[in-house]
Amino acid sequence: MTATTDASPLSNPTARTHEVTNQPPPLTGHDVAEDPVLLEGLRREGAGWYAEDLHRLGRLAGSEQVLRWAEEANRHEPELRTHDRYGNRIDEVDFHPSYHALMDVAIREGLGGAPWADDRPGAHVARAAGFMVWSSAEQGHGCPVSMTYAVVPALRSAPELAAVYEPLLTSRVYDPGLRAPGGKRGLLAGMGMTEKQGGTDVRANTTAATAQPDGSWRLRGHKWFTSAPMNDLFLVLAQAPGGLSCFLVPRVLPDGSRNTFRIQRLKDKLGNRSNASSEPEFDDTVAWLVGREGQGVRTIIDMVTMTRLDCILGSASGTRAALAQAAHHVRHRAVFGTKLIDQPLMRNVIADLGLESEAATTLALRVAGAADRAQRGDAQERAFLRLATAVGKYWVCKRQPAAVAEALECLGGNGYDEASGMPRLYREAPLNGIWEGSGNVNALDVLRALAREPESLEAFRAEVEAAAGADARLDEAWRKLRGELVLTADAELRARRLVERLALVLQGSLLVRHAPPAVADAFCASRLAGDTGFAFGTLSPAADLATILSRVPGAAH
Repeated sequence: MTATTDASPLSNPTARTHEVTNQPPPLTGHDVAEDPVLLEGLRREGAGWYAEDLHRLGRLAGSEQVLRWAEEANRHEPELRTHDRYGNRIDEVDFHPSYHALMDVAIREGLGGAPWADDRPGAHVARAAGFMVWSSAEQGHGCPVSMTYAVVPALRSAPELAAVYEPLLTSRVYDPGLRAPGGKRGLLAGMGMTEKQGGTDVRANTTAATAQPDGSWRLRGHKWFTSAPMNDLFLVLAQAPGGLSCFLVPRVLPDGSRNTFRIQRLKDKLGNRSNASSEPEFDDTVAWLVGREGQGVRTIIDMVTMTRLDCILGSASGTRAALAQAAHHVRHRAVFGTKLIDQPLMRNVIADLGLESEAATTLALRVAGAADRAQRGDAQERAFLRLATAVGKYWVCKRQPAAVAEALECLGGNGYDEASGMPRLYREAPLNGIWEGSGNVNALDVLRALAREPESLEAFRAEVEAAAGADARLDEAWRKLRGELVLTADAELRARRLVERLALVLQGSLLVRHAPPAVADAFCASRLAGDTGFAFGTLSPAADLATILSRVPGAAH
């Protein structure tokens, strides 16, 4: 019998059966900050001086080690220990070492309260860009980082408390563990607003506050969704005789004794698994008033505003991270003999996701720039920040789940496998739309701003009209929208429609002024003129996909 000359695996018993082909290499060892949209926004908003540090953080965020930390911090979830071995109540939460490693980098890099102690113009923009880059690796630990950043302006309503705690809240030292605040090198902060019976209706809170002769207060009640219970101190809302008020609650009192902060359970959440969220009980819990009695919402709103900014940043980051994974996959994966990135329909999908991501990132950094300039005394920027934060929080967070789902689909079955990391991004995607007020809460907040703070609309108008005359579709969309800004009797019914259009015209104005013409043209055609379908990947054949793709990390080649 003559030996066969057929070299196919079916006829060659010695051929390898487990050689892997046509799979992308792991997306590691890259610089997450190597992103033209992010870097242009960083310079434009006044923090170009931070670029070198951002790249250094970006290389770390893209490293194999940090991605392993992220996976481990979510696989080994926080564990509640209510009592020690002797039966003493301790209410502590244990975390995997990888969680602590992520937190250490975040605080050391100034992503917590550090910008409030930094006099450089653009300090808050630098922190925003760093937060986006670092969040791309793992978002759960960003919750305590964000609240520590956000607490400072609210705490300043009590200057005597701020003098004690602000230097430690702005520290770049991560010092975990429950100890007397004065003996620590750095502090973390949290927030407790909602309760079972009211949720976002915080005026329905029943936690009671009783004044003490020494100037402190005692709290009694329950909170429903308090994240990061291992943090050192919290701003909470409680009912005082003068009405709903804001209080500072430390986990450990100045003398080193434990304050009463009974953690009933940790929440079993959809995503955000690395971060502990809890239901604490207060029972004769020591607290100090922050701001005026009866003005609790007004006091804590400064903290809420900054955490809403971080929701925008986190959603823009999560969208970008999912897009980067999809772009990397389609650049290396071939189907029917052609790389996916070279196939017209896939190019349309990735480009459309790129438009969404670029608009979200540009808006996020613009709001961060407004926050930076507002805290330096710019009244126009403060007015713009008031409206733009609520608008951006609604829209960017609302778009993240759809964008991440589409990006996951680009990987096919590979994206549905936990090892890809995409399921974690997908579970995380709805979070920022819920944190600090769901979609309806933010839409109604926009109506309040329009009714009570007309200067915010004037500042928003100036921002949009800075692009007047540059694109007829943007001009027409803004003209129609202005007619809808009159708060008629049905304003609440159409609030989502109104806020969506405010977001799109703002994004359109920013892209017309700052993005390449091909990007602005495709955005205005698809998002403002309706030349698109309802799903991603339905851009017009006239869109310059090559230019759009050149701004998507990992898609160009």
